[in-house]
Order: sequence, then C-alpha cells, then structure tokens
Amino acid sequence: MYRTVTLTTDFGVRDPYVAAMKGVLLDICPNVRIVDLTHEIGPQNIAEGALFLAGAVPYFPKETIHVAVIDPGVGTERRPIVLRTLEQYIVCPDNGLAALLVRQSPWEARVISNSAFMRDTISPTFHGRDIFAPAAAHLASGAPFDQVGSPIESLVTLAWPEPTVDASGAIHGQVVHVDRFGNLITNIHHSMVREPASASVHLGAHALDGIQSTYGELPLGKPLTLFGSSGYLEIAVNSGSAAEAFAAAAGEHVTVTLTAS
Repeated sequence: MYRTVTLTTDFGVRDPYVAAMKGVLLDICPNVRIVDLTHEIGPQNIAEGALFLAGAVPYFPKETIHVAVIDPGVGTERRPIVLRTLEQYIVCPDNGLAALLVRQSPWEARVISNSAFMRDTISPTFHGRDIFAPAAAHLASGAPFDQVGSPIESLVTLAWPEPTVDASGAIHGQVVHVDRFGNLITNIHHSMVREPASASVHLGAHALDGIQSTYGELPLGKPLTLFGSSGYLEIAVNSGSAAEAFAAAAGEHVTVTLTAS
C-alpha cells in the first residue's frame, strides 16, 4: 500500500535537513510517496506555517500524513504530537502550528512518546529527522495511531489577531501575510462583509472603494481589493505588488467600512 507523506518546513533546500528527513522516511517505509509542499516558510514563523497548513491540508485525500516542522522550541519541553483531523494526520510540534487547521474540524491528538516511533538517537536540535519523520513513516507503514503515545485534550494556541467590529459597523483587521505576488492578505473573512460592492477598504491613508471579484476587473497597475481563494480579504495590484505600492507588510491595520449611499 502506498501512503502519501507531505513535508512543510522552514528549512529551505540548500542544506541537508530536508534530505535527511526524506532518507529516514524511505528507510522505514520504502513505498512511501513523499510530496514537498513548501520549505520556504519564514524562519521560525509559526503563524505563517499555520496559515499555510490551513490553506493546503483540507484539499488532500483521506489518510494523507503531513509532517510540518517550524520549530523554534526544538529540544525544549514543547510536545511532539500527531494530530488527526479532516481524516488526515498532522505530525508536528505542539506550538500553534496546527491552531488554524483545527478550527475547521473536530480533532484528536497524541503525544509522540512511544520510542518505537522515533530514531534510536535523538538530536536535541533536529526533531524533524529523529521524531517527526520516523513517526510519520511508521504511520505510513500501518502502525496504529493509538500506539503513538498518550492522548492530549488541548493544543497550544496561536497568537492570531482576530478582527473586530465597532459600534458603527466598521471592521478592523490587519494584514497577516504577504504572498509572493505582493498581495496583502488580511484576517477579514468574506462572511463578515455583507455588501462587498458598497464597502471601502482603508490601509493607512489609502482608501479603496468597492471589493472586486477578480484581479482583472481593473486596469493593469491599478490597486484593488478582493476575497482570495482562501476566503479572506486581500489588497492587490493588478499585475503588480501591493506590498511595494503601499510600502506595507504584515501587521498593517486594515479597516472595512460601508460607503455612504
């Protein structure tokens, strides 16, 4: 039986870290199918990793095993876990990396404490190779989830900014991610904006009227707003970079108001 194991890390690809994890996976489970999701998460950026997983994992087949290693607390008391949700498995540190994903579906989790799911020698600085990869490989080989270790009832949460609505009905949020196109992705979900065509989006001193459906609704080089494929409000420039155009980055305050009729 072929099982798919995906890899998401902040390791990059120039160093041997990802290759070592793949070697461990193949040594334990030679038939495993390894899929690289990304190794370009910002170094130690747990929030970026959590946003990535929430946007990618739901679209994979049942029983996929996802290994995610953005782990600034490696070697400390933070727990290594296997999480089961959306009929898939997430093998990762319990540091908030799965916090956005578990909002979407019921979950159960276990601490990786069974030594049979780890390498014999464990480096205090490379749990990706010595704990997470072997645990995923054993699951891919058919080892039962309930043998991983003891169940846990709660997960570490993520310091994730939640949008608010003031007395006037204005929605206050912020930019939480800048993608490779320079689009400014906010934490304001489409469900919060009842009349997109009548909305005005404010970023600093800039105001953009109306929320479009796609990038091409305005001429090349023009700034616009729309709800991206993840359902969250984005500020973009048609065939350009909103991050450059507005000199903006993650953390910038964004307000959505209704335009007076």
